[in-house]
Amino acid sequence: MTGKRTRIINDPSDLVPLLQAFGSDVHKKIFDELSREWHTERELATLIGDEASVHRSVALLRKSGLIETKWRVPEPGASPEKEYHSTYSRVQASFGATMEDLSELISLTFMSDEELRTVIEKLQTMVNGGNNSLSNLSRELGLSQIFIRGVAKRAEGLAVRGQRIEPYVEDY
Repeated sequence: MTGKRTRIINDPSDLVPLLQAFGSDVHKKIFDELSREWHTERELATLIGDEASVHRSVALLRKSGLIETKWRVPEPGASPEKEYHSTYSRVQASFGATMEDLSELISLTFMSDEELRTVIEKLQTMVNGGNNSLSNLSRELGLSQIFIRGVAKRAEGLAVRGQRIEPYVEDY
């Protein structure tokens, strides 16, 4: 039943990685390929033509929980490789948000990396220093909790865990 599940969105900040993934032609192409069948990054790079973009897309799709991973059994003498496949084929959204929060999240999604760099660096410094509480981070940075959640879902080195923001390390 792989790829036939429904992604249920209860938190409006979950829209950030979804909009980010499907707002990019490369991310969309990779997701579409992974919806059809299992692929390694190497195979995707051959199809798409850009290894760096494939790696970024796979990292984004993995962090947002849109793809699953398994090890491909190699030919004798070869190294095993991770291969990927889409986890969901449907989305169901069930949340309430103010228009202000929603507009903040949509704006955040399409900000350039440069526009967000300062906020991400401050947030990472605070989180790595042990300040993980969403309410404390919001108060100290003067930003809404929904904005901080969205930034953490977009940033490469951060993850949302309940009411906490924690360091995120990709396990390649």
